[in-house]
Amino acid sequence: MNPSDRIAWDDTVLPFQLDRADIRGRMTRLDGVLERILEQHAYPAPVEAMVAEACVLTALIGQTIELRWKLSLQIRGDGPLRLIATDYFAPGKQGEPARMRAYASFDAGRVDAGDATPFSLIGRGMFAILIDQGKGTTPYQGITRLTGGSLSSSASTYFEHSEQLPTRFATAMGKTRVPGEQGGRWRASGIMIQHMPAPSAPDESLLAADDDIAAFSERDAENWRRANILLDTVEEMEMIGPHVSPTELIHRLFHEESLRIWTAQPVRFGCTCSPDKVKQAMSIYSAKDIAYMTTDDGRVTADCQFCGAHYEFDPRELGFEAKKG
Repeated sequence: MNPSDRIAWDDTVLPFQLDRADIRGRMTRLDGVLERILEQHAYPAPVEAMVAEACVLTALIGQTIELRWKLSLQIRGDGPLRLIATDYFAPGKQGEPARMRAYASFDAGRVDAGDATPFSLIGRGMFAILIDQGKGTTPYQGITRLTGGSLSSSASTYFEHSEQLPTRFATAMGKTRVPGEQGGRWRASGIMIQHMPAPSAPDESLLAADDDIAAFSERDAENWRRANILLDTVEEMEMIGPHVSPTELIHRLFHEESLRIWTAQPVRFGCTCSPDKVKQAMSIYSAKDIAYMTTDDGRVTADCQFCGAHYEFDPRELGFEAKKG
């Protein structure tokens, strides 16, 4: 294959709008970010697949919201896959990339590496979105049950119930290999469409009859149905394959809907852990807890679940006496 025939995977979120249907959308394709997240851990393939889907949803939702700092997604269940946690950090300045990180907690003894239904590993649980706009603001949290047999369906349910906005996600992920690559790497992609209120909804007091109100609502419903039918035509290999760019794919799907495409937002792996933040997190522990965490050579150790960074402290740095041998 000629290298010029391959579309570069650049870890982006592409915003678009369907003016005819009063719908906004996003498309993301992740590979480098996903590899950085997954290489920190030795997850079984089904767990990797769930983390990949969670990352896609996080990138799509995070770019949709007018975010000043951080959006987090948390999936908790009573199955072998106990937790998936992701963070999306808004760009610090215009033109800078957004940053993402993620990790999962699971019971290795209960996860079958060949499980063909990764979503079932979570069991019964909840899907939560947390938005923190930074200092001086009150964090927001919205929670819904896991439904529909996928994280994407659960995310759609969240928006319908919490935001009263019809929302649909199409996702694809898998380990793929192109000629010249050794082994394979995870690639994941997603498209999000969301029905918005018409920019200038008619004043009900000016309508001639109730039929006009019904017709207006019916038009919204028809627009939404039409956009969903178009999204249903997308193929998995178009989303995660190397030959169709996000812009080309969105044009193919929605070119008849008065399509507008904006500048893509780059996304990079990024973690905000630091020695000071680890110390702050440890401040909640008692002297007994710190003594338990202190090694035989008198060091308190901690590892970042997101990026794998290793920290060591003298107990006195944390306000405690060193453990005596």
